[in-house]
Amino acid sequence: MPKTGNRAIMSLCRHQRPRPYRKLTAVAFASSVVTSMVVIPAFSPFYSAHAQSTQDAGTQIPVALVADQILITPERTLIAQGNVEAFRGQTKLQAERISFDPETGELDITGPIRIDESGDVTILADAAELDRDLQNGLLRGAKLVFQEQVQLSALQITRAQGRYTQLYKTSVTSCDICDDGRPPLWQIRAERVTHDQQERQLYFENAHILVRDVPVFYLPALRIPDPTLDRATGFLTPSLLSTSDLGTGIKLPYFIKIGDHKDLTVTPHLSTETRSIGFRYRQAFRNGDIEINTAISRDEILPGEDRGYFFAEGQFDLKRGYVLSFDIQSVSDDAYLADYDISDADRLSSSISLSKVKRDKLLRASFTTYKTLRSSEDQDTVPTNVVAGTYEKRLFPTRLGGEFQLGLDLLSFNRTSTVAGTETDSNGRDVTRLSVDASWQRNWSLPLGVQANWITALGVDSVALGDDDFFENDAIQVTPATAVTFRLPLARTSARGAKQVLEPIAQLGWSNVSGDDIPNETSNISEFDQGNLLSLSRFPEDDARNDGTRFVYGLNWSHFDPKGWETSASVGQIFRSDALSDFTQSSGLDGNSSDLLLAGQLRTQDDLTLTARGLLDTDLSITKAEFRGDWQNDKIDLAGSYIWLEADEDEDRDDDTSELWLDGNYKINSSWKTLANVRYDIDGNRATRAGLGVSYSNECVTLSLSFRRSFTSTTSVEPQTDLGFTLSLNGFSVKSGNTSQRRSCSTT
Repeated sequence: MPKTGNRAIMSLCRHQRPRPYRKLTAVAFASSVVTSMVVIPAFSPFYSAHAQSTQDAGTQIPVALVADQILITPERTLIAQGNVEAFRGQTKLQAERISFDPETGELDITGPIRIDESGDVTILADAAELDRDLQNGLLRGAKLVFQEQVQLSALQITRAQGRYTQLYKTSVTSCDICDDGRPPLWQIRAERVTHDQQERQLYFENAHILVRDVPVFYLPALRIPDPTLDRATGFLTPSLLSTSDLGTGIKLPYFIKIGDHKDLTVTPHLSTETRSIGFRYRQAFRNGDIEINTAISRDEILPGEDRGYFFAEGQFDLKRGYVLSFDIQSVSDDAYLADYDISDADRLSSSISLSKVKRDKLLRASFTTYKTLRSSEDQDTVPTNVVAGTYEKRLFPTRLGGEFQLGLDLLSFNRTSTVAGTETDSNGRDVTRLSVDASWQRNWSLPLGVQANWITALGVDSVALGDDDFFENDAIQVTPATAVTFRLPLARTSARGAKQVLEPIAQLGWSNVSGDDIPNETSNISEFDQGNLLSLSRFPEDDARNDGTRFVYGLNWSHFDPKGWETSASVGQIFRSDALSDFTQSSGLDGNSSDLLLAGQLRTQDDLTLTARGLLDTDLSITKAEFRGDWQNDKIDLAGSYIWLEADEDEDRDDDTSELWLDGNYKINSSWKTLANVRYDIDGNRATRAGLGVSYSNECVTLSLSFRRSFTSTTSVEPQTDLGFTLSLNGFSVKSGNTSQRRSCSTT
């Protein structure tokens, strides 16, 4: 019974057992739309992210059929025509006409045909002949499109067993195809392509890779994962490399999917000067994960020797909130990491730790071993095995008020050298230190808006030494300390709506170090900044503590403009009754008065951030200065820093250091981008590292070319020049497509 003028809707259901066709009953509603129900075996989706065989054949799956006109002929053939749409779950089929023969169970579909499945797979065809479940059949003039990017065009597509789709005389590309007949930037042409829907793999037979319609490579057989598969065994993007030390070669990584939660990547590196193979193993567990990176090499840098490295790290969540972490680093020789551009580290550490962090409690225990790669350091005098433990507890007594903190710190390490330590040289000194710290602090709001804070603390340090001829082998220090801090926050709003905050600060503090002298092993270098201006001790560890009476003043100022930019500045200085010899000359903390601390920051609405910090001594000369900047917009992403440090033998710096570092990229247009970085020693008038790069990316290809030069030279590392080139065909790797940078057919 035809219905014209309004859209006709039919609902079809699939039951556990097929039943004979029954006569169609139509019920007309006032809206003039005909709704019909018929019990027939309904078709299942043509395409799915997984095999149809995984579906339960007995599940009742309704199908809605919508068309301008639906009728049943005297021969009981169902015909839907005019903007036909069929819906089943996440599958949508669109066609001009569908004819269903209940005797043969065949569907004759007239196009243009479009079948969408969950937004990942789309079928386009001119005509099709399929069975009632769309599991078997033939499509003519068809295209198979994955994730609206990779398209496979074929003269015809054959669907078999509900799992395999075979495409004949096929062209595959992820590039946009223009209607003027120009060939895509690249394509793969194959005599036949088979898509295994269950395994989500594409198999090519007699495949040719073409660039602008010019054949450049032939493969009799090729297998690649389809774009809907996140992880699949196969080759990853290769890289062409050329370095002054390792020669010209190629890296060809091969990814092996071992399971849903673990994988292995094998990366051979073949060049004129080296034969190397690298491995990366990853595994995710229910409560953690691990990653292992390693490589074995034979090269001409050290002929006849096996070289390599082994890095492993992992973390696991244990019961009761504990976290177990480990990090292993090992290398065959001091120069390997630099020669193969693996890491810039000049010291390696391997550690295992157990920690638990809560709002009012911290517990951490660790064991660490260190290996130095610096030519200026002797491994025998470097602490080799380090055991550390920390416990901190916060309490909030109701009667006393304020906050009470208790801390326990354990540090124990040994050196392989047996040369006894002296007053100035550690040599082979072994140290075990246990520190106990208890503190209480409370805040008050005083008249006129003054904010007051009082803190009082007691620290006890017990040290046991070995291989030392100067200090007592068993020493104890006791350090009581207290400080009172006053702040006066002042705020105003200008006539233009800008908000300004001015906060003067003053602190009076006292501490007294009594007991035996202990060696300063971990607080040799101290920094003076806004973070420790008001601290009871400005040493990073407890083997050295502040002593005597001191007065601190500071001033904070902030400006918040209604146009969106903001700026802040800080100034501070410390005056002491006693000068401390444990502070280095360039730390800004030596003497009876510290250097003048200056710091500031500017942040604009144009994503420009500038940060500066410096120390001025008594004659207003700079002892330390640091400047950092970041700027981002639609075209530019630039970051840089400048640092100046005066010479200081106590910090192993014989000459002044003046160094500039810049790193950025410039977006020329939607596809082209340039990159550059440089690290320049201004005092030495030479670059220590520099790099340039250019990249091109659009919807179907990504190309990058890089040049890097390392000018650093030591007894184990030579200056090196690196050239790198990578080319990847977008669409077949996870998130590789760049649909936002599509080319225009009118301009390309």
